[in-house]
Amino acid sequence: MPDPDPLRRLLDAVLDDANDRLDAMAEGTFTSRFHFARQVRDGSGESPMALRRRVILERAAWQLQRGGSVTETAFGNGYASVEGFSRAFTRAYGHPPTALPPADRAGHWLPAPNGIHFHAPTVLYVDSTAARRGSTMPEPAGDVTAIMVRHDLADIDVLLRVVADLPKDEYTRARLPGSRPRSFDGPSESLAQVMWQLATSKEPWLAAIEGVEMPDLKPDNERIALRARHRRTAARWLSAVRDIERRNAWSDRVVDALCDPPESFLLGQIVAHELTFSAHRRLLARWMLADAGVDVEAGELDPDPIIWHRRHTGGGTP
Repeated sequence: MPDPDPLRRLLDAVLDDANDRLDAMAEGTFTSRFHFARQVRDGSGESPMALRRRVILERAAWQLQRGGSVTETAFGNGYASVEGFSRAFTRAYGHPPTALPPADRAGHWLPAPNGIHFHAPTVLYVDSTAARRGSTMPEPAGDVTAIMVRHDLADIDVLLRVVADLPKDEYTRARLPGSRPRSFDGPSESLAQVMWQLATSKEPWLAAIEGVEMPDLKPDNERIALRARHRRTAARWLSAVRDIERRNAWSDRVVDALCDPPESFLLGQIVAHELTFSAHRRLLARWMLADAGVDVEAGELDPDPIIWHRRHTGGGTP
């Protein structure tokens, strides 16, 4: 059976903290030193040891920018001495680690031939512009994606406003016993469960893209707080999608080590995933609202993005 994610397999071997020698890297993929080094170089344009040294220095810079001491950072990243770490850091960044600007004034990425960079404690970022030199990049998604993303966010907000007026027993009542479209998400039997999934499903993706801590996803039936939470998430999600579009980064990927085993995702895949499952949940919520006696085709509850777009933009671009 072919490896479903050869990029992740190679990167895991190169960047594993225990693999400080080429022999150990190759052993992790059950290949010879020669074959492993050739695979990595062919796929990334960089030798395994050079890739490892660079990404470790990027991780060190990220840690220093967030308050880590030079000594702790040096030994925590496998250097035998502070002096050796400082020399390597200065060669790479052009200044000693003690002179590194804070995170809000400088990045931590070094020049790379492959777009592979350290992004956060559990995430790598792969810039497709560099990683796929000479390849044909997908065309920008354009206004269609903008309409779908904005409609999705606005529609969730409308649904959250409507369910706020329902009696609590109608909100929490199990209307579809056994409904569980995706086992990972838990049951989708009640409006409370479906609305929670709608409001929070983008948060783990944003955490991976932004390189921040994973959110608390323990379900909560507090509707007013959930709507406020969605609005905060919506602003972040819209900003992220606009940035992806601006940079034509749909084929960039994050390698998320919080998955077990770690898995890589294209940014375009993430957005498509969210739009697909959110659309399903929004229609499921409308079925449940109709079952509770709500007219789901009146006014803002009309689920058609054409109607929404005409109402909010006069039919122009979003």
